[in-house]
Amino acid sequence: MTPRETTAAPHSTASDSTVRSNISVPPDLMVGLLGSADENLRALEALLTADVHVRGNAVTLSGESADVAVAERVMTELIAVVSRGQTLTPDAVRTSVGMVTGTGNESPADVLTLDILSRRGKTIRPKTLNQKRYVDAIDAHTIVFGIGPAGTGKTYLAMAKAVNALQTKQVSRIILTRPAVEAGERLGFLPGTLSEKIDPYLRPLYDALHDMMDAELIPKLMSAGVIEVAPLAYMRGRSLNDAFIILDEAQNTTPEQMKMFLTRLGFGSKIVVTGDSTQVDLHGAKSGLSAAMEILDRIDDIHFSELTSADVVRHRLVSEIVDAYARSEAPALNRAERRSGTGRPRR
Repeated sequence: MTPRETTAAPHSTASDSTVRSNISVPPDLMVGLLGSADENLRALEALLTADVHVRGNAVTLSGESADVAVAERVMTELIAVVSRGQTLTPDAVRTSVGMVTGTGNESPADVLTLDILSRRGKTIRPKTLNQKRYVDAIDAHTIVFGIGPAGTGKTYLAMAKAVNALQTKQVSRIILTRPAVEAGERLGFLPGTLSEKIDPYLRPLYDALHDMMDAELIPKLMSAGVIEVAPLAYMRGRSLNDAFIILDEAQNTTPEQMKMFLTRLGFGSKIVVTGDSTQVDLHGAKSGLSAAMEILDRIDDIHFSELTSADVVRHRLVSEIVDAYARSEAPALNRAERRSGTGRPRR
């Protein structure tokens, strides 16, 4: 427990609820807590209602009692993050403040220090509460849908869980697939073999694999059938046992393709389906992802994890772009739902 002392501020009156809390931070953690050029401290000052003052290895919080209580919990969580050896960033500070001031009871330190996969000093971890819930759902369910906008980590985290499952022998192979929508339309006009034509549509999956495994090992595992990266059409007629299976860009499947894919599930396997229901490239056809959300919503052991712009872990502007487009598209969507009467309440 971090030593702290909370007292009423000098000259306070009976009606004045201003208090001051002093937190002593271990000296070896102070630089990590404050960040490079005090960037974490500036983020805290901007986000917390309580005043934050630092002198030496002491942090003083002052303000209304409730505000100081929130600030105390935030500081305790951030100190725990740093004490576990993780680099603290302004984004992590924002995430922690959001969790503490939100409605849940989750510990930011537990969220931000959950290791999924480590390689050569780089550790992949969830960076938001929804991302941790998504990762936990993958552990707890056989089929998980990760639904959210670009940059929320839905595919990357699923890939990390797949590689971890392979390394810990929970499964004997990884199968990664995507619907090559544009490739299907223009395949005959592209030069090269079938593999060369389809490769650009599978490249994001290869890129993620290279982030998580040694580059020289991947071709060997692919040659041995331990890792398979293939377009969705290659899944037809198969039964996939003892495998971690990821379907990416699922919004570009048709309902028939989605049904075909999900029914490939074999014994000892796990499926993660990722997609963004706002980015459908089917030119008027219904998305298999949307259909699955309606049809499978109440089946046990199938879980829908929804991520939002708040979970975007790319540049800050990506989150703002996602929100701006959502606002511009909302009126048209609402009108279409009223006409069709098929609006689905989101969980």
